[in-house]
Amino acid sequence: MQRDWPDIFGGLILAAIGVGAAVWASMYYDLGTLRRMGPGAFPVVLGGALFVLGMVIALPAARRTGVAPKVEPAAAAAVLVAIVIFAMGLTRLGLAGTTAATVLVASLPAPRKGWVWRIVLAGVVTVLTVVVFSVGLRMTLPVWPRLS
Repeated sequence: MQRDWPDIFGGLILAAIGVGAAVWASMYYDLGTLRRMGPGAFPVVLGGALFVLGMVIALPAARRTGVAPKVEPAAAAAVLVAIVIFAMGLTRLGLAGTTAATVLVASLPAPRKGWVWRIVLAGVVTVLTVVVFSVGLRMTLPVWPRLS
């Protein structure tokens, strides 16, 4: 019987990362008490939640038959290039420019043709990113391109 190996491995990897994060946070940060939580409480809970999510993915996959995933090289390359653009361009292009560029590059291999939906998608994702990270979380990221 062919197992659903991608889901099994993916779930186990998520579970291992969750356990690792929870153990590391509990070793190096103070957990505090329930009334006054320390800096390690949230990472431990988050690691535990990631472990549970990984097991929710992996355990049912052990009983399920799977199909080998089809890897599309163009889509994988576009996502990797988009990550590199975001990492390298954040300080020069700003959050808005980098987000728009990465969405446009990542959407290039999509089966749907046309540029209008790509530009609308880039605009919506850019606005949401700026609102969440700059306005909501008040992160000190450059929002607009640096002109110097």
